[in-house]
Amino acid sequence: MKKSIITFGRIIQSGIVNFIRNIAIAIAAIAVMTVTLTVLLLSIIINSTFSNTVSHYTAKIDISVYLKDSDSATQTDKLLAEIKGLSNVQSVQYLDKAQVLAQYEADNPNNQQLALAISETNNPLPATIHIRPKNLNKIDTIKSFLVEPSIYALQSNPPSYSGSLQQAINNITHATDILRKLGVIAVIVFASICVLIIFNTLQMAIFNRREEIQIMRLLGASTSYIRGPFVVESAVYGFLAAVFSIVIVNSIFVTASSTLQATTLGLLNVGYATTFFDSHFWLFLTMQIIIGIIIGAVSATIATRRYLKFKIK
Repeated sequence: MKKSIITFGRIIQSGIVNFIRNIAIAIAAIAVMTVTLTVLLLSIIINSTFSNTVSHYTAKIDISVYLKDSDSATQTDKLLAEIKGLSNVQSVQYLDKAQVLAQYEADNPNNQQLALAISETNNPLPATIHIRPKNLNKIDTIKSFLVEPSIYALQSNPPSYSGSLQQAINNITHATDILRKLGVIAVIVFASICVLIIFNTLQMAIFNRREEIQIMRLLGASTSYIRGPFVVESAVYGFLAAVFSIVIVNSIFVTASSTLQATTLGLLNVGYATTFFDSHFWLFLTMQIIIGIIIGAVSATIATRRYLKFKIK
């Protein structure tokens, strides 16, 4: 057990020494891996931000049904029950004329002309039913119900739909799908380039140390002992790339939120993205380090199996 620990320590030490020795040729691998991890992290944050924006808009979308003053309580109760029975209805809120007026006044507290007009007339606002759908893509089922002759006859005006918000949600969803696909493609491309660069870097390192490796093999060193330092060296690439990517992403959001003094960039809510990144900082750092080390270690393992076998024979 003690011998294994000592051997493992020597492998770690040799890997770090090799990294320092080969830092010049390792810069390219670290740079490309940093770009890969940065793109991956930004994709996660942007997707989460867009999902939050969609949820924010979705919560505001409803259908307003305006009732006639002549509708009886029985008719209103029956209509409410039928609406609640629709499969795509999430919630139903009924406001009588007095409640609608109170809400209207609360929403317009500084409108003196409105207050004067209301005080001089009877309440002109109709009782209203607010319907919140479950699935915005199936809102037509509710629309079809509301335009039925028997139902439409109870309404003083056509129903009001939050169409502009629906269009905004469609735009955000479309942008999210495109960015998600682009993010996946970018991560795959940069990860592939990163693996190729690590292969070439290790090939050069193995070539430069070919005599040392031959001596180690002749002295009875195991394959894992020879391969270990190269794996550790590549894992260090991944660790540093992860740290650099976190620094880059943090700098992007600090710049966007302070220097540019922006809360949104197009559809992207910078304020939420910054808060989301800050609140998950340690999780993202850990995730980046693990992914970076895995990319480096796996690439090194594959490369050393190929190149060491060729050079040692």
